[in-house]
Amino acid sequence: MATRAFLLDMDGVLVRGKTPVPGAQEFITRLTEREIPFLIITNNPLYSPRDLQHRLSTQGLQVPEQRIYTAAMATARFLAHQRPGGTAFVIGEAGLTSALHEVGYIMTGVNPDYVVLGETYAYNFEQITHAVRLVAAGARFIATNPDVSGPAEQGIVPACGATAALIERATGVAPYFIGKPNPLMMRSALNYLDVHSEDTTMVGDRMDTDIIAGIEAGMETLLVLTGITRQGDIERFPYRPTRVLPSVAAIELD
Repeated sequence: MATRAFLLDMDGVLVRGKTPVPGAQEFITRLTEREIPFLIITNNPLYSPRDLQHRLSTQGLQVPEQRIYTAAMATARFLAHQRPGGTAFVIGEAGLTSALHEVGYIMTGVNPDYVVLGETYAYNFEQITHAVRLVAAGARFIATNPDVSGPAEQGIVPACGATAALIERATGVAPYFIGKPNPLMMRSALNYLDVHSEDTTMVGDRMDTDIIAGIEAGMETLLVLTGITRQGDIERFPYRPTRVLPSVAAIELD
C-alpha cells in the first residue's frame, strides 16, 4: 500500500491490557525504518505522552514520546484556539492539567471560562458539585472523551462520559466531547503530524469510535480484529471500514 501516514489506536490495536499485540513492535519498527509518519492516538487523558511511552515500554513496545497523541492534548489545543490564555476549572489527572498548562491555561475554580472534565482516579462529590454550579452559572462545558466506562483489573470503572452525564443531568447543559468519535480529534492529530487526511490511514479496533471518526475525517480506515469489534459485528453498522485485517502484523507497507 502507498499510504504515507498512519493514525493508530492504542488499546486493542497495539496492546491488549498489559500485553502487546503480536507483531505490533515489528510494525512500529517498520514504520520508523521507512520514515512513515505515524501517531498513536488515545482517548485516555490520564497520562502525558511521556507517561504513556513509559507504560508502553514496560509492556514491550518502544515508541518515541512525540509519536503519542492524547485526548487531553487535543482538548488543550482546541481550547487554546478557541480562547487563548483562558481559564478552566479542571477535573482530571496530570495528563490533562499539564497539557492545559502547556498552552497557557490557568486553573481556577473562580468564574472560569470553561469546566473541563477528564478521567481521574479521585472523583469526589465536592468537585462535581462545584463543576455543576459553575456550568449552571454559565461556564462552558468541555469533556475530553465520551467513554462511559473503562477497563480495570477488578472490572469496569466509570469513565469521563458517565461523569459528564451526571453533570449534564444536573444542569441541563451537554458537554462538547473532544475525543473519538469526534472527527475533531482526528483533524487535530493530522495537524499535529502535519499530514493530509487523503494520505492517512486510521487503524482501530472499534467501529463506533475509531472507524467512524476516520470516515468522518476523510481517511482510509482499517479495522483490526484484535480488540473490541469482531468480524460478525461489522454488518450491524451502517458504515464499513475500507479494509479489515486480523492485526497490525498483517498491514503491508509496499
